[in-house]
Amino acid sequence: MKLLMHTCCAPCSVYCIDSLRKEGIEPTLYWYNPNIHPYMEYKARRDTLKEYSKMIDVQAIFEDEYGLDAFCKNVINGLNTRCQDYCYPVRLEQTAKYAKENGYTAITTTLLVSPYQKHDIIKEQGEKIAEKYGLEFLYRDFRVGFREGQAKARELGLYMQKYCGCIFSEEDRFYRHT
Repeated sequence: MKLLMHTCCAPCSVYCIDSLRKEGIEPTLYWYNPNIHPYMEYKARRDTLKEYSKMIDVQAIFEDEYGLDAFCKNVINGLNTRCQDYCYPVRLEQTAKYAKENGYTAITTTLLVSPYQKHDIIKEQGEKIAEKYGLEFLYRDFRVGFREGQAKARELGLYMQKYCGCIFSEEDRFYRHT
């Protein structure tokens, strides 16, 4: 299996990579996250992943597209469904497209490590998009290792974000704490 793993950030990738390597699967990381805002947050996450991928000697590909305009245009009419209507599919679609064009046989995503993400929707969309490109969607419920991966990321001194990625998830973070 030649696996391309959509990667949202270094901390979320820690357990996923470790787990896949234990299975004998060497993923290639794929950074494509036009939903992460503001720009300094996008840059911090991207740069941390670049450093981490070198640190653990894993191949990483970076599609550097800060997509604020497209993000806003695509979520404005559905802010409460932005994850399933835009954030998941745009990243999974681009991952599958790149995978198909570059000889990968399967895709997955580090979003599957988060207990805050909608796994059923990610799995359904991932399978549908992978099938469209003649690929396999490798589903793993990485949530069992979420805390372990986060602890290891802290030990390594990786930048640890405080919200999912988009500006609206940052807003949600503050509302939850007040």
